[in-house]
Amino acid sequence: MAANFNNSAWFYDQLAGLVYGKALVKAQVYLIQQIAENSKVLIVGGGTGWILEELTKLHPAGLAVTYVDISAKMMALSKKSNIGDNKVVFVNDAIEHTDLVPGFDFVLTPFLLDNFTEDNLSTIFTSIDKLLKKDGRWLNASFQFTGKWWQWVLLKTMFVFFKVICGVEASKLPDIGRRFADNEYTLVEQKGFFGDFMGSRVYRKSI
Repeated sequence: MAANFNNSAWFYDQLAGLVYGKALVKAQVYLIQQIAENSKVLIVGGGTGWILEELTKLHPAGLAVTYVDISAKMMALSKKSNIGDNKVVFVNDAIEHTDLVPGFDFVLTPFLLDNFTEDNLSTIFTSIDKLLKKDGRWLNASFQFTGKWWQWVLLKTMFVFFKVICGVEASKLPDIGRRFADNEYTLVEQKGFFGDFMGSRVYRKSI
């Protein structure tokens, strides 16, 4: 069963701020700054919806956004966001169960891919990949382990906590970078946050 963050919707942003300060927000804002005006954008696992408000600050109008999240409670919070004059379609479902029309210019997956085992990540990745047009940009933020002991402690704590509260299936980070490489994505730019515990990467779809 896919992870569902209904149980953490009411405290998720506050908890993230308590543990990571503004790093989670900065890692995602860095990515959305890559989104061009008048683009067709797919956001998968957007959480409480604050990212929509940040997008509106950058582009008050002209965007066509499809916002997918499996959590009904996260979706309810997201629908309260200020979206300006942008068009937003909210889809409360797992991305692999949707029937969306391909051709997105940008895909944003903010700390989504970390939640899956290697096998299930393959399904999720393929479901998203087919929706992004050739030369489109995949904007991905993920946690990453760079060998620092405190990162290992935080990872173990996070996986145990969210497995109990939200049913997250993973117990370790999947090899997300290999997934992009195997599907012939080109890494355009990247930036680390929170002592490189978080990595924000912009990929271009080559095929």
